[in-house]
Amino acid sequence: MIVFNDKSNLLEDSVYHYELQDVKEPKLYRELFNYEEIPKVAFNNRHVPMNMPEEIWMTDTTFRDGQQSTSPFTVKQIVDLYKLMARLGGEKGLVRQSEFFIYSKKDREALDACRATGLKYPEITTWIRASEKDFALVKEVGVEETGILVSCSDYHIFKKMNLTRRQALDKYLGIVKSALSYGIRPRCHFEDITRADFYGFVVPFASELMRLTEESGIPIKIRMCDTMGFGVTFPGVTLPRSVQGIVYGLHHYAGVPHDMLEWHGHNDFYKAVINASTAWLYGASAANCSLLGIGERTGNCPLEAMAVEYASLRGTMDGMDFTAITEIARYFEKEINYAVPPKTPFVGRAFNSTRAGIHADGMLKDEEIYNIFDTAKILGRPARVTVNKTSGLAGIAFWINDYFKLPEEHRVEKSDPLVCMMKAAVDAEYEEGRNSSFGDDELLNLIYAIDSRRVREFNYYGLQ
Repeated sequence: MIVFNDKSNLLEDSVYHYELQDVKEPKLYRELFNYEEIPKVAFNNRHVPMNMPEEIWMTDTTFRDGQQSTSPFTVKQIVDLYKLMARLGGEKGLVRQSEFFIYSKKDREALDACRATGLKYPEITTWIRASEKDFALVKEVGVEETGILVSCSDYHIFKKMNLTRRQALDKYLGIVKSALSYGIRPRCHFEDITRADFYGFVVPFASELMRLTEESGIPIKIRMCDTMGFGVTFPGVTLPRSVQGIVYGLHHYAGVPHDMLEWHGHNDFYKAVINASTAWLYGASAANCSLLGIGERTGNCPLEAMAVEYASLRGTMDGMDFTAITEIARYFEKEINYAVPPKTPFVGRAFNSTRAGIHADGMLKDEEIYNIFDTAKILGRPARVTVNKTSGLAGIAFWINDYFKLPEEHRVEKSDPLVCMMKAAVDAEYEEGRNSSFGDDELLNLIYAIDSRRVREFNYYGLQ
């Protein structure tokens, strides 16, 4: 049967209906996932079209998946971070949802406290196991949507749950029907989708969920969970590892609308950000993330990274407040005692700081030469130079101008006698065996020791 696709404006073959393949033995893709070797990437050179949704957004799992990897947050910390997350997402709610645990008294107190802020976004949702008891908890707290764990690879179905595919499918559909009976929107977390039999289980299961959506009138979302970070984005890569293949297949073969598809990927192979971006490009509206990428093992896709990806792909920040990113990082360090690795993009203390003298020389002339964008304007984080043995005269001059916030007409040059004397003192320390960078206080004291009048001069001009 031929139908007209009003999205592509092309005549296309009607979609083949995939049935559940209830195999006797688990399909473990041993040719790809030989446990004693690095997982392999295979290609079949089949390409699927890009299909960016009209709207894309981010969702958050900091207080669920993220919190499983850190010391437990206090209720106040959760509320403070929730507010910062809302500020980052802006009035359009580009951080659309945030999911919470509801198993402990503190979990429910945090949920209630965030709800009491009156913020529209992020919408508060929950996460539960597939059990009737957990649904009662969801109904009790009064949220409209909950995530439900529905593992979909044979690693989980056969080896963890000791079920057949038919038994797993029947169990999951029963739980989803229970959610619908409560009037709750189910969000089905297809755990381990990048090791699952896509056409033998994933698509038939998703098709059944779409049938239930049509019958009930309640949308059933699908979260594509790249639980082990096996997803890859190379053109022509085979399933089950193809990110674009998974997104395209669920939309095209199972009929899942864009706004009901969400990607959740871990960073085990350094691919969390590119995988989430690719999911957007090929048809998923939502990318699930966590603040600073915290989460199990190597963590989740960082929320701040996807905010920047959004701006890159859309050409606009769309009302997002990126200065909240800087405040989130500072909050983690000061209030939660979480050490942000200094070279982490956008949030690390050294992400826009240079130590190399040749880079400092370029930045002294025009910081755009060695800074990724106007980090002072967008993130509230001016470009910095860290002074060490390779910083040279330019690095010290840049540090003085930056530290005292000197206006253009009063900035020091690298030929300034003070700069030359400071470099001589810095070089002397490294000659004597120093191997650490100079801190701000050390450099300030060095200026005091060389010419204290210059400190008063710099402070005066810096306040103008």
